[in-house]
Amino acid sequence: MTKTQYYVAASVDGFIADRENSLDWLMQFGFEEFGADYEGFLADVGVVVMGSRTYEWLLAEGSPWAYADRPAWVLTSRELPPIEGGANIRFASGDVRELHTEWVAAAGGKNVWVVGGGEVAAQVADAGLLDELLLTTMPVVLGAGAPLLPVAATTGVLELVSTQRFPGGATGAVYRTRG
Repeated sequence: MTKTQYYVAASVDGFIADRENSLDWLMQFGFEEFGADYEGFLADVGVVVMGSRTYEWLLAEGSPWAYADRPAWVLTSRELPPIEGGANIRFASGDVRELHTEWVAAAGGKNVWVVGGGEVAAQVADAGLLDELLLTTMPVVLGAGAPLLPVAATTGVLELVSTQRFPGGATGAVYRTRG
């Protein structure tokens, strides 16, 4: 069964980007210790969903499109440049409930990954469509920035499914968000 998941890293105080919308605070940790966990997660992903700021950040990085083997939706209300080289990117706006049906169909039995940002994930959560929150808490405090999950109302109690401790001091937790 397809799950809709928000897999994200955040600071101890709950931010996914700093005051300048930068991820430099996160990049300082590297990815070596998270590699196996991330690769296992990614193997089960059929569709990637993100907001325009996440998309623009990925473009600015100048790296090859990391999701070329799966369709990606970019939720935006403005025109954005496409990625060269045949990436399967769909720019969309509107009600995430309607879009979610497309995501699940395109995922082909695999999972839907809401990669970022917090506002997109909050829309999905507010619509009752988020199945899991996979949260890696990084050992740093930012003080302000883009919030992890700015939902419109208090959620019900999340079910803690698993936890993991990484060598550099980060912790991982998987929460189930709906029945």
